[in-house]
Amino acid sequence: MIKKLVLSFPVDATDRPLVYDLIRVHDVSINILKAEIQPGKTGSLLAEFEADEAKINEAIAYLNDNGVLVSPVSSKVSYDQERCIDCGNCVSACFSRALTIGAPDWKLRLDPERCIACKLCLKACPLKLFKIEFADM
Repeated sequence: MIKKLVLSFPVDATDRPLVYDLIRVHDVSINILKAEIQPGKTGSLLAEFEADEAKINEAIAYLNDNGVLVSPVSSKVSYDQERCIDCGNCVSACFSRALTIGAPDWKLRLDPERCIACKLCLKACPLKLFKIEFADM
């Protein structure tokens, strides 16, 4: 099972190896998608947790016990296909390869499962056709 989670770290939790403990002690595979964490400051981490459901629940309980707020999220990226000119600017910005363009029709394609909600497509699109919505699961 894979769950996409946002972890919000309080100031006193950013200097402890909590993610290391999740991997080593709780046997959860973690794919960090985006992180903004500095010692002595609050921080946030967007990550995919992969393990069986019981282990993920144990990991979430461990984080909660250490003051980390855990929010399961899903992201929905969309763009206005009718107005899209298939210029490829968004594709060059999308390092997760959720956006692709190519033969035979050279039309933009979106794979929402690959999207990591980095928002680079929003900045790259000259027509501002993208939007990303987050919703609790």
